[in-house]
Amino acid sequence: MAKVIYDRKNCIGAGTCIAAAPMHWKMNPDGKADLIGCKHNDQTDKDELELTDPQEIKENKEAAEVCPVNVIVVED
Repeated sequence: MAKVIYDRKNCIGAGTCIAAAPMHWKMNPDGKADLIGCKHNDQTDKDELELTDPQEIKENKEAAEVCPVNVIVVED
Protein backbone atom coordinates (compact mmCIF):
# COMPACT_ATOMS: atom_id res chain seq x y z
CA MET A 1 0.00 0.00 0.00
CA ALA A 2 1.07 3.59 -0.61
CA LYS A 3 -0.24 7.00 0.36
CA VAL A 4 -0.37 10.01 -1.94
CA ILE A 5 0.02 13.27 0.00
CA TYR A 6 -0.85 16.47 -1.86
CA ASP A 7 -0.19 20.04 -0.72
CA ARG A 8 -2.95 21.66 -2.80
CA LYS A 9 -2.52 25.20 -1.49
CA ASN A 10 0.97 25.37 -3.04
CA CYS A 11 -0.08 23.90 -6.41
CA ILE A 12 0.66 26.21 -9.36
CA GLY A 13 -1.66 24.42 -11.81
CA ALA A 14 0.98 23.15 -14.22
CA GLY A 15 -1.12 20.04 -14.95
CA THR A 16 1.81 17.63 -15.18
CA CYS A 17 0.17 15.36 -12.60
CA ILE A 18 -2.90 15.06 -14.83
CA ALA A 19 -0.75 13.97 -17.77
CA ALA A 20 1.04 11.36 -15.61
CA ALA A 21 -1.98 9.94 -13.73
CA PRO A 22 -5.24 11.09 -15.39
CA MET A 23 -7.37 8.62 -13.43
CA HIS A 24 -6.39 10.34 -10.16
CA TRP A 25 -5.95 14.01 -11.06
CA LYS A 26 -8.16 16.66 -12.65
CA MET A 27 -7.96 20.40 -13.09
CA ASN A 28 -10.28 22.45 -10.90
CA PRO A 29 -11.83 25.68 -12.25
CA ASP A 30 -9.72 27.58 -9.69
CA GLY A 31 -6.61 26.63 -11.68
CA LYS A 32 -5.27 24.04 -9.25
CA ALA A 33 -5.23 20.26 -9.61
CA ASP A 34 -7.56 18.06 -7.56
CA LEU A 35 -6.61 14.60 -6.28
CA ILE A 36 -9.69 12.53 -7.09
CA GLY A 37 -11.12 10.54 -4.17
CA CYS A 38 -8.83 12.01 -1.53
CA LYS A 39 -9.57 12.94 2.06
CA HIS A 40 -8.34 16.20 3.55
CA ASN A 41 -6.15 15.85 6.64
CA ASP A 42 -6.97 18.87 8.81
CA GLN A 43 -3.88 18.35 10.99
CA THR A 44 -1.46 18.62 8.06
CA ASP A 45 -3.73 20.71 5.78
CA LYS A 46 -2.94 18.26 2.96
CA ASP A 47 -5.03 15.90 0.84
CA GLU A 48 -4.35 12.16 1.16
CA LEU A 49 -5.26 9.08 -0.85
CA GLU A 50 -4.33 5.48 -0.07
CA LEU A 51 -3.57 3.22 -3.02
CA THR A 52 -3.00 -0.53 -3.31
CA ASP A 53 -2.88 -1.09 -7.08
CA PRO A 54 0.77 -1.21 -8.26
CA GLN A 55 -0.02 0.56 -11.55
CA GLU A 56 -1.85 3.39 -9.77
CA ILE A 57 1.06 3.74 -7.34
CA LYS A 58 3.51 3.88 -10.26
CA GLU A 59 1.48 6.54 -12.08
CA ASN A 60 1.23 8.71 -8.97
CA LYS A 61 4.97 8.37 -8.31
CA GLU A 62 5.45 9.66 -11.86
CA ALA A 63 3.05 12.53 -11.09
CA ALA A 64 5.14 13.38 -8.02
CA GLU A 65 8.37 13.29 -10.06
CA VAL A 66 7.09 15.64 -12.78
CA CYS A 67 5.44 18.17 -10.46
CA PRO A 68 7.50 21.36 -10.87
CA VAL A 69 6.81 22.55 -7.31
CA ASN A 70 7.02 19.15 -5.55
CA VAL A 71 3.61 19.34 -3.87
CA ILE A 72 2.95 15.60 -4.41
CA VAL A 73 4.60 12.92 -2.28
CA VAL A 74 4.00 9.16 -2.49
CA GLU A 75 4.91 7.26 0.67
CA ASP A 76 5.30 3.46 0.53
